[in-house]
Amino acid sequence: MARHGLASSFGGAQPVNEWAAVISNHTADFHTTPPAELLPELMADLQLLRTDTAAVLAVPAAELSVLIALTLSALGRIRAAGRWWRTGRMTADGSGEPLTRSLVRGWEATSALSEHRPLPDLLHLADEALVLAGAGPELSGQPSCGARALAARALVLARLGRGGDAHEALRELLGVAGDLPAEVGGATSVFGWAAYKLHGVEGSVCCELGYTGAGYVVLERALELCPVEHVGERAGFELGLARCLVLDGEVAAGLAMAMRVLVELPDQWHTHYLYDAAGRVLSAVQGKELGRAAVRDYRELLTRRPYLNRSVGSGSSSARAQG
Repeated sequence: MARHGLASSFGGAQPVNEWAAVISNHTADFHTTPPAELLPELMADLQLLRTDTAAVLAVPAAELSVLIALTLSALGRIRAAGRWWRTGRMTADGSGEPLTRSLVRGWEATSALSEHRPLPDLLHLADEALVLAGAGPELSGQPSCGARALAARALVLARLGRGGDAHEALRELLGVAGDLPAEVGGATSVFGWAAYKLHGVEGSVCCELGYTGAGYVVLERALELCPVEHVGERAGFELGLARCLVLDGEVAAGLAMAMRVLVELPDQWHTHYLYDAAGRVLSAVQGKELGRAAVRDYRELLTRRPYLNRSVGSGSSSARAQG
């Protein structure tokens, strides 16, 4: 394994560079590796990182904490993920790097929407991330950091029903779009930002606020630009489109689309995030439409949640993986 090679590399003078490469590999693979397969690799590298207590490794340690928290959340281990978010924030704060501190908070605010944490708390995290994203001239070349913070703020504000403020955050996000990478590559990593992610956020906000016409357009654009191998992200965009259909009164079509996503997506890509989005499709069904047989079938499908009983290997099934 690559981490064994790293162990010997750390005898040299550049452990920070070595760990930057490790984190880069993990972030690039994040959307193409099922979470149950990724978690043991992350935990193995965490154990190796713990053997080097150098303060200069606080940044990769914080980034690794974010990846672990996101992966645990995907697997439905919400309490364990919460502990890793706290660890990530503390480690990032200890690094003294505004970019890293912003990154952790922006990602936590976004991820925790699916955990149904109090929305005012998540707005506070998003606001902190935004302030930190603008702290220091060294961040001028890191537009993805500000984009993540603005995206988190827009999503939380939309969930709070504050349409005007959510639109303002979106306007600011679109304002930095010209500085964001438009092509695949590093921008498709979990810590990067690409045009399709912007469209996905815009679509989620439009859907949340009931602007389905715009939602269809931007979510379709997100699907068009999203790499085909990012099957989990693509499924999320399709569920957003399904919710738009339900909100427009096309209940049968929306539920059929959402059911197709859940049935056709391989089990290893079924995550807590996916089922939260699928549940929001169901919550859009109102009134007499709730009596449809399709609603009953869809509810039954939502109880399956294969990720809750999934084995993730000896490297992550121990207490170490639980925080």
